[in-house]
Amino acid sequence: MDIKILGTECFKCNQAEKVVKETVSEAGANISVEKITDIMKIAEYGVLTTPAVVIDGEVKSVGKIPEKKDILKWIGK
Repeated sequence: MDIKILGTECFKCNQAEKVVKETVSEAGANISVEKITDIMKIAEYGVLTTPAVVIDGEVKSVGKIPEKKDILKWIGK
């Protein structure tokens, strides 16, 4: 499983990255988490508002900091 956080270095984007990494770690999941800040690469996902969370190529969340319960559901924990 591969998770990408799409966003700039804004507060909400940094918080989204932090929450996702914490949740993955707490769940004991062996999942790669990568942050993408390049606007052109973000646009390739069809995302116009950040932060966004993409799991295995599927956009799961846009424009908000995801909640841990949602992340756990997305990763099957």
